Amino acid sequence: MVASPTWKSVRGRFEQRGAHPRPSGPLLCLPVSTQPMKSPLPLLVLALVASTAAGQATPARASSSPIDWPPRLTRDMDLQVQLACQETDGCPHATYVQAFLEGGPVQIAIDTTRLPELGGLTVDLYVTEHRTPAEWELDPVLLDRSGGIETVTPGGPLTNNVFVVDAGTLSGSSGTTEVGVDYSIVIDRNRDGLLDGGDLVDGWGETPGFQVFGNLTLPGPYQPVSTLFNGGSFRNQKIYYPEEVATLGELPLVVVSHGNGHNYQWYDHIGNFLASWGYVVMAHQNNTGPGIETAATSTLRNTNLFLGRLHEIAGGALQGHVDKRTIVWMGHSRGGEGVARAYKRLVEGDPIAQRFTAEDVKLVSSIAPTDFLGPEESNPLDVRFHLWTGGADADVNGCASSDIAQTFHLHERAQGERMSISLHGVGHGDFHDGGGSSVASGPCLVGRERTHLVMKSYLLALLEYVLRGDEGCKEFLWRQWEDLTPVGAPLSNCVVVDLMYQSAPGAQKLVLDDFESNPELDRSSSGGRVVGTVVGRSEGRLDDGNNTFTPNAADVFNGMTLAGALDQTHGTIFSWNEEAYLVFEIPAGKQDVSGYRYLSFRACQTTRFPNTTAELDDLDFSVVVTDTSGRRGAIRIGAYGGGIEEPYQRSLCGGGGKGWANEWETVRIPVDDFRSSGTGVDTSALVGVSFRFGGAAGSDFGRIGLDEIEFTVE
Repeated sequence: MVASPTWKSVRGRFEQRGAHPRPSGPLLCLPVSTQPMKSPLPLLVLALVASTAAGQATPARASSSPIDWPPRLTRDMDLQVQLACQETDGCPHATYVQAFLEGGPVQIAIDTTRLPELGGLTVDLYVTEHRTPAEWELDPVLLDRSGGIETVTPGGPLTNNVFVVDAGTLSGSSGTTEVGVDYSIVIDRNRDGLLDGGDLVDGWGETPGFQVFGNLTLPGPYQPVSTLFNGGSFRNQKIYYPEEVATLGELPLVVVSHGNGHNYQWYDHIGNFLASWGYVVMAHQNNTGPGIETAATSTLRNTNLFLGRLHEIAGGALQGHVDKRTIVWMGHSRGGEGVARAYKRLVEGDPIAQRFTAEDVKLVSSIAPTDFLGPEESNPLDVRFHLWTGGADADVNGCASSDIAQTFHLHERAQGERMSISLHGVGHGDFHDGGGSSVASGPCLVGRERTHLVMKSYLLALLEYVLRGDEGCKEFLWRQWEDLTPVGAPLSNCVVVDLMYQSAPGAQKLVLDDFESNPELDRSSSGGRVVGTVVGRSEGRLDDGNNTFTPNAADVFNGMTLAGALDQTHGTIFSWNEEAYLVFEIPAGKQDVSGYRYLSFRACQTTRFPNTTAELDDLDFSVVVTDTSGRRGAIRIGAYGGGIEEPYQRSLCGGGGKGWANEWETVRIPVDDFRSSGTGVDTSALVGVSFRFGGAAGSDFGRIGLDEIEFTVE
């Protein structure tokens, strides 16, 4: 077992990797260049990127007069405030987050530009167990859980108002199936040790202020047991469940579908682990030889059979203890494509499914899936979808020459909330525990044991978020690996994780540019103008054009494998070798983004391109928003722990060089972060978003793909 990392060891390890200088963090998070432009530009650009005095902070509101003390605390009072934060390198200096790691510090940020009544006021800070408003009304006594209250007097810039409220003493293990421990933070304004009127709470309501997570690779509180069940031809199953199941009510069902040449008994690492956390897992024999349709049929039949034979399986121990309305399908290789195909057939009313419906399948998770059937058949539609990809996979290898072996196609077809995790150095056989080869090719191989540690932590977080709505667990699915490395995950420079996350199209969002319409370079899909000085920008389908990862001037989208020959995923690609920018106008009528939570986009470095290979490291650049008054806020993406990862340095799939498929990562910047540190930016009146490259903005040179620029609520 790999030792659990401390916060310092994780942060230090990744700080040593970074070669690009980090900004020291000026008081005002302003654009990174004051140099005049080299050529005349439209007024839009001048408004968005030119240096102006309008970037100065707006005067703070006068402090409110003392409140009448104390009004009676009632559950309908609004005491909620954001406090729990992760300190950042440079602007925004602190970002509000939900998830913290056991053994690491918990910090808070008090922004007196938003809470002027706290400026100069001495207050006590408490870290408490999380309570609902009704519970606080019954018992308002403040009991600190962090080893002692902190007394602070906030004032001045935000950099002066980031405080450590726990040095790493808080437990992240509840001893129950609750993953993580819930806490709240209270600002006791009158310092009387009670939660009463005028106090502020991060965690006032049903959602906690923050959560601390322990070792997510360790078993849960229950003892897992397993049994075999023979239901006939291609209906053999291995079932895992908690030994204490008789006392646990109905539990979610996870169905595992193996790949071609694999065995249904090769998933003990998933089955036993999830059973210990209160899940029922059924891994079934899969008829993958004939193809994907028979694999999909196997998943449908075995799920239906299992739900109909609960009175027989394990002597009836599971009867009444399986939640038939909460099902997860996981598949590996052909089984990974098979579960996506099975879901589409389920939506279309496949008669095999007599005991469950498409609404009962809450998540489809594909591990290194094939793509034999293409977009019409292998399509997860609107179900929540999650993808696992191994960068060293020597079977479903992701090479440009084979659409069948490119895993990301299924992810791009997903029309609901979608998530992806890419693992450098992980082979096809590392995802199961059947022994034999890792089926891996490439440098710095991770191996099966370390792969399973990563799988367990992310799988548990994934299920807890999707099935139980745990917001802290959700952050593990999008915050960068360097920033939120799960406790218990292996610490090695060979272990590199890239994450993508996108909320569902039906979710409340403003899509600034997804490059799916308005193919002209000077017009975004939302109708706004696009201008810039980056080099060689093109828009098009994200599909390598010549079946090799060797760069070729005629193949603009070299290394792109998100789309197959019949898919329509589009994006943009460009380079820079000196200071440059790319500006996206926010159209009139859409400029109020204050109700959105994140500015989200995804990006990748392009493989084997000279700008990439010249410095194999995370790529950093800045994002700037500008309001109608010319005030701006600028943030380097590296402030959040890492930049855009270089491609896995694997050879083959081309005549020379190293570098595998372009790996995309999602960056989500809280909209409020642009207002931190006194920028005065009015997020209800933004005119544009610009990406700044080179110089103080980030890496001096690079070549990237860019896609899915959007403001989102979720």
